[in-house]
Amino acid sequence: MRKIEYLNVAVSELRKNPWNTNKVSPENELKIRESLNRNGMFKPIVVREVAGVPGYEILGGEHRWEQAIELGESEVPVANLGVIPDKQAKEIGLIDNARYGSDDTLGLSDLLKEIGDVPELQSFLPYGQADIDAIFSASVIALDDLGIDENFEKTPEKVEDREPLPKVVKTHAQFRAKVTLADAERLTALIAKTQKDFGYTTEDDLTNAGDALVHLLGDHLKHLAGASGYKDDELDAVLDAALANPEAL
Repeated sequence: MRKIEYLNVAVSELRKNPWNTNKVSPENELKIRESLNRNGMFKPIVVREVAGVPGYEILGGEHRWEQAIELGESEVPVANLGVIPDKQAKEIGLIDNARYGSDDTLGLSDLLKEIGDVPELQSFLPYGQADIDAIFSASVIALDDLGIDENFEKTPEKVEDREPLPKVVKTHAQFRAKVTLADAERLTALIAKTQKDFGYTTEDDLTNAGDALVHLLGDHLKHLAGASGYKDDELDAVLDAALANPEAL
């Protein structure tokens, strides 16, 4: 593996490469600047040397370099890869700009709420108002609208001198699904109506909601099975097969 040289260099010794496809809007340039104000240049600019040309060519971090200049910085930290071929330099530039993963939206929402309020977040993160709204509203089906206490399954506090309780056999599992706000409202209302219409009210709130959802899915499968010409006495077997393999219908 190539040895990388880490050093601070004068901003005047750096120059752009001619192939960078990553373009940043003026609004996000200001956010980069604010990010540098808040946290400094914690990520070095990736550069290479070119034979016969003084200074360093930027492979990753061009916009941070530009905003450092706007802030009056005289030096920036760099990771110097030395003299490398053009093809490799372009690959590294693309990799530096690429993002291989995606955020868990629920986790991201919680993390952002811990950091600050919306105006503060928008000042230094590459999110617009619509992005922030989408992240914060990407909660699961509106359990709150069903009046469900999500803490109902928490283990009670330990009481001294109490005999250990027998281990309860697990019969249910919780799952989450992210849907649009409009779909969440419709589905929440439909689950609540199904609970009321079919008497799914005797268990805890989450179980009642789950039973209602399974009921709705069962009705849908029965409709599909009926449309496929199955007789009533064949439906149970068909539905069991469909749950194991939805393509069976």
